[in-house]
Amino acid sequence: MRRLYDKNEVTFAVLWIVFYCVLMANMQGAYGYEGFPTFAALAAIAAAIFFFVKHEHLEARYGLDHWPKDTKRYLYLIPMWIAATGNLWSGFGMEYQGIQQLLATLSMALVGFIEEMLFRGFLFRGMLKDGKTLNAIIISSLTFGIGHIVNLFAGHASFETFVQIFFAISWGFIFTMVYYRCGSILPCILAHSMIDVFSLYNKESLLMDWVYIISTIVIAILYCTYLYRIGNKEKV
Repeated sequence: MRRLYDKNEVTFAVLWIVFYCVLMANMQGAYGYEGFPTFAALAAIAAAIFFFVKHEHLEARYGLDHWPKDTKRYLYLIPMWIAATGNLWSGFGMEYQGIQQLLATLSMALVGFIEEMLFRGFLFRGMLKDGKTLNAIIISSLTFGIGHIVNLFAGHASFETFVQIFFAISWGFIFTMVYYRCGSILPCILAHSMIDVFSLYNKESLLMDWVYIISTIVIAILYCTYLYRIGNKEKV
């Protein structure tokens, strides 16, 4: 992996993303997130990414070694934390029961780590080498959102998936801007995992789903504009 990584970090990231999306499309369709095979596959991918970064001493490069300093400058990341709780705004409920709920929860937590390392770590960080920051922000964010088209192949309704893609693009911009300004990927991993895990504990409500989607889009526009305009010594 190191040879490909050194040759072209963006290609390395894209190959990982394609592999992850194809594998998860098949695993979701066959077992769902509540199945042990899906959890095992996600655990293996997360372990491979973690040990690669650890073995190659890349923790500092991806901001895995520190929490962002002076969070006051980023409004203490409060807009992101508020939006991350959105799946619980409609109330508490259980997607599954017993061991299935536990496996799904663990799987969703792993998804947060994996997707942040792939889209914000490998892809976005690699694209910054070209010096075209705005292009890197836009492409990384859009790729993250479009990557959710994998749900189409897992049997999800097309309209639901397209709404999720637009929603994910908004989150893509939030995560990318937070990472770019803070220089630490840890808040993004935590918030991403919160969103995914909370989706398993929410009470179904079409109205609140739309409130959450619209609120996230508004927060993304306002917060990302703010983060883009401020200067910061910790940016990646």
